[in-house]
Amino acid sequence: MGDRRRAPAAASVHLPPVTALLFLWVFACGHVEASIDFANMTALEKHVEFFDRNKDGIITASELFEGYVAIGCDVAFARASAESISAGVGPITSPVGAPWPHLSVYIEYIHRAMHGSDTGAYDARGRFVPEKFEEIFTKYAKVRPDALTSTEIEEMILANRDPLDPQSWSSPEIEWGLTYKLASDNQGFLHKDSARGVYDGSLFYKLEEQRSLVWSDM
Repeated sequence: MGDRRRAPAAASVHLPPVTALLFLWVFACGHVEASIDFANMTALEKHVEFFDRNKDGIITASELFEGYVAIGCDVAFARASAESISAGVGPITSPVGAPWPHLSVYIEYIHRAMHGSDTGAYDARGRFVPEKFEEIFTKYAKVRPDALTSTEIEEMILANRDPLDPQSWSSPEIEWGLTYKLASDNQGFLHKDSARGVYDGSLFYKLEEQRSLVWSDM
């Protein structure tokens, strides 16, 4: 059986923050108008769309912070994640004309921020690749065919590491670690449908709804 207490190492990792001044600055920054076809988004665009709280096609640091809190992250992790993603992904996804320092994430260009050492379940444009997703479970789900333990997730992460791209190693650790922490069951299993929901962002809406129900019952 999986051990819920033994999450992948990344679940407890805090992302390196940028300065508090930079974090406050991005809250006040404007942005150019985004062009995003919400009806025909790729899976990767759907994956990040949850964090676009006002649905304008642009994700600010404040929206990232709000989104991470909404799915159950503590305030410190949510702030560090928002700062780090804004500083790292914002410049990569910003179009021509976006205001400096380019810290907002533009959904239509999110494929530019794809990293290596991943499962291959997104193609180069961010479209979902079902065969690669199924491969995760056929290769690594040994205890149960429809779920992953923390040990199996760690094995998958290590197997997918690109030895020529060590800078990409930390992202899967953080992403899968957080997913396991928030979505695994009380027996320590991350179920296949939950993992699938990460790729299209639907899991985030479920986590937010669950958290809202808990708060409404208190």
